[in-house]
Amino acid sequence: MSERVSEAPANVRLIGGEMLLWSDLSNVAGVTDWRGAALELVGRMIPASGRVLLVGPHPQVLVDDVVDRAGETAVLLRSYPDACALGERHPRLAVHCGRLDLFDADEPYELVLALDGLLRTHSAEAPAAAWIESLHALSALVAPGGRLVLGVRNDLGVDRFIEARPADREGGDDQWAPHGFDPSHPSGPGALDGALEGAGLSVERCYAAYPGRQAPRALLAREALAFDLPEAITFPLSAKGGDRMLVADPLRLTRLVFRHRLGEELAPLWLAVATRPPSPPHVPEGAGGTKGAEAAEAAEGAEGAVELPLGLIEEGAVVHELTRGGMRRLPDGPERPVPAGRVVEEILVEACAREDTRAVRELLSALADWLEADGGPCVTADGLVHDGERFTAIVQTAAPAVPPEPRVVLCRVLWRFAVRLLAAGHHHPWPWPLEADQLTLTLCGMAGRPCDQGDLDLARKFDAELGHPAEHADPPTYRDLLGARDRLADQLTAALARISRLETKLSYRERELVRARSKLRRTQRKTAAYRRTLGYRLSRRLARPRKVARRVFRLLSG
Repeated sequence: MSERVSEAPANVRLIGGEMLLWSDLSNVAGVTDWRGAALELVGRMIPASGRVLLVGPHPQVLVDDVVDRAGETAVLLRSYPDACALGERHPRLAVHCGRLDLFDADEPYELVLALDGLLRTHSAEAPAAAWIESLHALSALVAPGGRLVLGVRNDLGVDRFIEARPADREGGDDQWAPHGFDPSHPSGPGALDGALEGAGLSVERCYAAYPGRQAPRALLAREALAFDLPEAITFPLSAKGGDRMLVADPLRLTRLVFRHRLGEELAPLWLAVATRPPSPPHVPEGAGGTKGAEAAEAAEGAEGAVELPLGLIEEGAVVHELTRGGMRRLPDGPERPVPAGRVVEEILVEACAREDTRAVRELLSALADWLEADGGPCVTADGLVHDGERFTAIVQTAAPAVPPEPRVVLCRVLWRFAVRLLAAGHHHPWPWPLEADQLTLTLCGMAGRPCDQGDLDLARKFDAELGHPAEHADPPTYRDLLGARDRLADQLTAALARISRLETKLSYRERELVRARSKLRRTQRKTAAYRRTLGYRLSRRLARPRKVARRVFRLLSG
């Protein structure tokens, strides 16, 4: 151990309980990948001349941003290799390696960041401390008037109902103990608030992180979730499949969560911002009350200097801030209202499920007219909302220098929709198109803009140039496969019943045909026997002269 300690950089200090051969940044489960939304939130709270402490592993980009902005930064990690790597990357950074309960800070910190939670703050060499004990140890590091930003995973988040893998054993090597058996772990937002208040902190804002706990890209405060959020905000907040095993469609489940206003209770992750009340100002004996009031006002002003946002939503490389009047693009974009209406893809999926071809035709015709008039060339069915009269893009994207023809743009929109519709296993009223290309041409014809294979090739090429290929659509989930199987089983049962009825009718018709043929044969035998009789032969011979005379008469008269 002494040999390993001698290899550590000068700014790395071992405090006890360190894990010498373990790395939290290289395991299977991985650390929560906080991105632009979290960077924006943390960046607003970093004190320019204060002390900041990061507890637990954090993404490298977040650590670099905090070190560049803060006056003095320290990090507490349990992994010795991670601590050495971070110490070498930032020589001026104070890196403490060990367990949280053994960390003794010289002075408290104005900002304490624990965005990865408290699970990775204890060591495998000792029994894990209860969550509430770790919270009290963490809150003791917050200075009066300082802030704590704590990430807490929800054991009953919406992502728990989507993934097929067990939630307590996700495959990470760091999960040597099953998760979910700690009774002190918060069971909901109310329990989290109570735990923070019991630790001497007051909750300033509590954010619900979506779409998943692995890579959150949206933070919504409970004040925003208390209202009925527009679909333009809630529709994109669904976790994509990727390489995960999905039980249910994340889009459907997430939409139901927001529709029933359970966005905070069923959030995959909570990010709480709590503050420690400032110490009362010390007023010397004999001093007037005016100085004490001025000191109290100064302390209150220092505490509320930074106004936290209602929500932050990340779209690609751009972060949007949710305001009371709408949304604005950071850092200095104008505020614009959130477009109202329903997402076009959801309207089409519902119409296809009902086999309402008239509604599909009317909506697609209106969409084609809008694209030809003033629609953007980069829109998609899942990026448009329709309020019954007009279409509005959820995210405003820059148009290419040479946009394609509106017919090609419509073909691209419908092709992407067809790929997503078939990949998700949704029902549609056109059973004959077995591929997305054939279904796309059918939808173009219903929109009144017939397209050929050449237009479809141009649409696929334009989609590839935009960098969002539709071929990478998520595979159907387990529930979708069960639904498709049950639907096909019902169709097969109905087809077998129809075949049985047709076979019964066919057997009856075959028996009738056999009786008719038997009757015909009897009639033919009777006819043959009658022709062999003497009377029939005499009548035929006597009738022949009459026929000859009749023919001669016709020739002479005519």
